[in-house]
Amino acid sequence: MKHQRIHPATLTFQGIRIFVNRELDDLKALLSGDAAPKVLKPCGRLVIISFHSLEDRIVKDAMREGASNGTYRVLTKKPVTAGDQEVESNPRARSAKLRAAERI
Repeated sequence: MKHQRIHPATLTFQGIRIFVNRELDDLKALLSGDAAPKVLKPCGRLVIISFHSLEDRIVKDAMREGASNGTYRVLTKKPVTAGDQEVESNPRARSAKLRAAERI
């Protein structure tokens, strides 16, 4: 598989979009505190797909913290990523990382 560099303008516009839409703030609000556990029944599953490292770090840390305080059981030790065949048919999947946890 041939890896191509991401155009600098793509990263710039991604950063602007994240800031303007308050994506990281909204993600933190969902995951920290009681927002997600309140809407999940016991054994309910929280599954999040992140598309860049800032999002993934927030999700990973929140799920680990939830596991340590007895709120969640982490279902994915490592993030699930797209395989070569998926990326070939859907190039946007190259950066996607899926993490999952189950409410206890």
